[in-house]
Amino acid sequence: MNLPGRTDELISAVADANPNVVVVLQSGTPVSMPWAYKVSTLVQAWYGGNETGNAIADILFGDVNPSAKLPLSFPFRNEDSPAYLNYRSERGRVLYGEDVYIGYRFYEATNKRVQYPFGHGLSYTSFHLSHLKINVSNRNFDSNYCTNGYANGGTLHVTVRVENTGPVDGAEVIQMYVTQHSPSIKRPPKELKGFVKSFLHAGEAKYVEVSVEVKYATSFWDEARKAWVSERGTYDVLVGNSSVNTPLKGSFDILKTEWWNGL
Repeated sequence: MNLPGRTDELISAVADANPNVVVVLQSGTPVSMPWAYKVSTLVQAWYGGNETGNAIADILFGDVNPSAKLPLSFPFRNEDSPAYLNYRSERGRVLYGEDVYIGYRFYEATNKRVQYPFGHGLSYTSFHLSHLKINVSNRNFDSNYCTNGYANGGTLHVTVRVENTGPVDGAEVIQMYVTQHSPSIKRPPKELKGFVKSFLHAGEAKYVEVSVEVKYATSFWDEARKAWVSERGTYDVLVGNSSVNTPLKGSFDILKTEWWNGL
């Protein structure tokens, strides 16, 4: 994860001389950033092809408001990676010892801090999320913590009010995570089940909906039955703009455990 040569020393020295420095990273994977706390701005540009230079310039000069989110977590060190002990083959075998605990699932299950979390991303404006509403199989639930509803199928509809509270137009990605109360197996603290990107003008507010079938939102693979299973019980819905920032919370209940196969 280290940048080549003495790049880290260079960035650190420049930041010591001018804390307003902007760092533009072009990498296909996370890199270690021991200097991150020193710089004012960090742009993760990835590998954008022939027009990368023009795209970066548009962002740096404010012609375009960046509105992207990280598709993976950025750990502090390579040793923090969930696959660190299983990254190579051993005598022709590849061991996936991390199981389902990859990315944000691993970091939250082990309570390990990261440099930047999955789903994180800033822009030249700011957003406020509120008024969470959950609808499952035509049953409506109040916001906050809703325990008076249930579902045995159908579609989970999650609606949230998004307001652009900043000075410029921009887009926010609303992310919906689901967590099960008292599962019969060990499951990640929460799992991303849906997201939607919404563009808003400065000062504008609108209601945005994220939808997913209930069986996809609740199920895990039952190895003994060789089928997917949606277990009876209560499920929390957590909504926010990154894996570590999910301030809105509601819930719904599954009345009966069901197994299923196919799509």
